[in-house]
Amino acid sequence: MRAAGASRAALADFYLDHLEHAILPFWFERAVDAERGGVFTCLENETGRRVSDDKFVWSQARWAWTLAHAARLADRGLLRVDPEPLRAHARRTADFLLEHAYLPNGSVAYLLAADGTKKEFLPGKGHDLSFFGDGFAILALAGVARATGEGAYLAKALASYDGLRARLAAGTVRSEPYPLPPGSRAHAWPMIMLNVAQELERAARAMGHAREGDLARDALADMDAVLDGFVRPDGLVQEVVWPAAPDTLLARHATPGHAIESMWFVLEQALTHGRADAVATAVRVLRASYEAGWDREYGGLFRYVVPGPDGPAPQGPADGPFEQLILDSWDTKIWWPHSETLYAALLAEAATGDASLRALHDEVHAYTFATFPNPDPAVGEWIAIRDRQGRPISKVVGLPVKDPYHVTRNLLLLVELLREGVEARTRLA
Repeated sequence: MRAAGASRAALADFYLDHLEHAILPFWFERAVDAERGGVFTCLENETGRRVSDDKFVWSQARWAWTLAHAARLADRGLLRVDPEPLRAHARRTADFLLEHAYLPNGSVAYLLAADGTKKEFLPGKGHDLSFFGDGFAILALAGVARATGEGAYLAKALASYDGLRARLAAGTVRSEPYPLPPGSRAHAWPMIMLNVAQELERAARAMGHAREGDLARDALADMDAVLDGFVRPDGLVQEVVWPAAPDTLLARHATPGHAIESMWFVLEQALTHGRADAVATAVRVLRASYEAGWDREYGGLFRYVVPGPDGPAPQGPADGPFEQLILDSWDTKIWWPHSETLYAALLAEAATGDASLRALHDEVHAYTFATFPNPDPAVGEWIAIRDRQGRPISKVVGLPVKDPYHVTRNLLLLVELLREGVEARTRLA
């Protein structure tokens, strides 16, 4: 489909059709663990062949949230599928996590076997590797609570949330496999907590829970921590602030797609609570990130860039695994930033009425759907990792998984936005 000139209704039809015919069938036909709950994500990128039964906890949690949200869209007639299998598998996946993922200290394990047995991803490093897994588990429980109306899931989500906040305040969380050096701060930390708090706020509101106001204040504080602590004067997000080493690659690089994803979290929270100042900043960051990250020669968003006269290619020594990842994969074109930009651009256009944001969406749409969807309809989904020229590559650029989250989530959000308007994502009632 050519997005330029297409109506919002035609765009909604396109995204819905792609979701229902290319994305969801892939996961339900190839990857669902119907017996135990959860989803198999260690899949070969082009063929969808399963290469391992390992279950990374944050992928399981994100799958549960995604199915729960899809069920709620199906309840409203926005998704043309039976909501009950979606709801049932979301619940089964949440129950699998509750039974197997949680550790005695209240955090979650990083990796499980298919049957839920805990495994060490980094030998000798234990199971409590990354607080991001905790955040996604909370999202899962909040989403399943909304989809089922069962308060026990929300109660567990809130207890886990309080524990995570306490561990963050005490400085006892970990962020493997890409730990930060002492004295540095990562944009990803308040970003994920903003998303966690705003999803809990929505669940509390929907279920009449007394903590809605507290959660809204937390989310707004996280939003301000992102905007005040990491947005540079040029409108780009500084992914890692490291006052002791500002000239390192870690402190100089930018991650355009991550910044754009962060800004739609900000936009939704700011629009919900009447923060016009934050809306304006988020749109400015979205534009700056796109301009810095867009490959003018081949199209698509670079994974990492170093803005300025020496960029965009990152250069310099790699003093840790994070910097090595930047050097090794900076010019790859990976699936999730493009899906995030499609939603963020249309949300920003809906919030501001600025037609140039629709043009931005349309350019990304043209590249995305010419590049990522698997050309074999018998397989479906997207070939998620590409080189700079857009050719498929077999390369791990994070975890060794084909994750069901970003594309599915953003297609769901696009349908919701295009069919019901920005109020569907921001209404207080």
